[in-house]
Amino acid sequence: MRVHVVDPSAYTPPYDHALCRALGTVGAEVSLYTSRFAYGAVAPPAGYARQDAFYRAAGHVRDPRVRRAVKLAEHVPDMLRYRRAARAADVVHFQWLTVQHLDGHLLARGRPLVLTAHDILPREPRPGQLAAQRRLYDRFDAVVVHSEYGRSRLIGELGVEPGRVHVLPHGVLAPWEGSPEAALPAELGAGDGQGPVVLFFGLVRPYKGLDLLLDAWRGMQGAELWIVGMPRMDLAALRATAPGGVRWLTRFISDAEMLAVMRRASLLVLPYREIDQSGVAFTGLGAGVPLLLSDVGGFPEIAASGAARTFAAGDSAALGTAMRELLADQAALGDMVERARAAATGPYAWESIAQRTLALYRQLLDR
Repeated sequence: MRVHVVDPSAYTPPYDHALCRALGTVGAEVSLYTSRFAYGAVAPPAGYARQDAFYRAAGHVRDPRVRRAVKLAEHVPDMLRYRRAARAADVVHFQWLTVQHLDGHLLARGRPLVLTAHDILPREPRPGQLAAQRRLYDRFDAVVVHSEYGRSRLIGELGVEPGRVHVLPHGVLAPWEGSPEAALPAELGAGDGQGPVVLFFGLVRPYKGLDLLLDAWRGMQGAELWIVGMPRMDLAALRATAPGGVRWLTRFISDAEMLAVMRRASLLVLPYREIDQSGVAFTGLGAGVPLLLSDVGGFPEIAASGAARTFAAGDSAALGTAMRELLADQAALGDMVERARAAATGPYAWESIAQRTLALYRQLLDR
């Protein structure tokens, strides 16, 4: 079976790589159609082919505003060029679509189309984007979500037909595989402290609740809080009023640096106000780090594995209490590490996810 996986803007290179590699392992002939990742190297293809088919001029532009304008200019020609290339596929599986207002009219035709709804609706949407996303779902033969929560939203809120919505778990991510060992980034200090480290990791956006975490951190003793990730919001006020014991690393980090940071962490905290499912959480699972998650979206489904605990979303006092209790209970943290490893080789293992994905493709082709 010839499968095209399509992520025009390279929003999730680790996920794309893991899915394509797994589909290749279970017998599919896979090609990933994407663009150059602007912030660093990505894993080389393994068991699949990759085409940097989108935004080839924009990929060499440094200024973000100019790059966005160039991408918009390239978008329609690139989507039409890909539509011609899609004739070689049996199934086309989009991971993201960039310009919802237009993309429903630019999709490949004459073969099953699948969309993974990593976000059920766009976050911080531009005018008209929510309505365009709703219309876009109608263009697909199947929509994949990573949680029962996501399925209920698609059906209940957006009216997508239940038969077109399929729950396939998000697999664990380990983007550092094959990377050389690396020291901790210099911005985090020498790393010679022996106390526990609580980690907040990933793109920093308003909905991710960093302000709640900093509020919960006040009065914390004997531990450090590391904020690691590229900001997509102004952090000046948060940094100016942050409590003691906080270290900041506000840039993209390499895969090898990511592993060093994850290995040093005692606890990965994601205090999101809203979420469907999170690649950061599955990266933590891939590193065997215990997770403390807000009780929103698909997070309780991860917690059901025993690899995570949840607290009441938006409640900084509950977050502070949960952090203190876990950091004081090494036996509980050790058990969560073991549960994380079991989840990574069980329900969130890529081979079983790829088999289920391939079964979905066959079902669509049989129709």
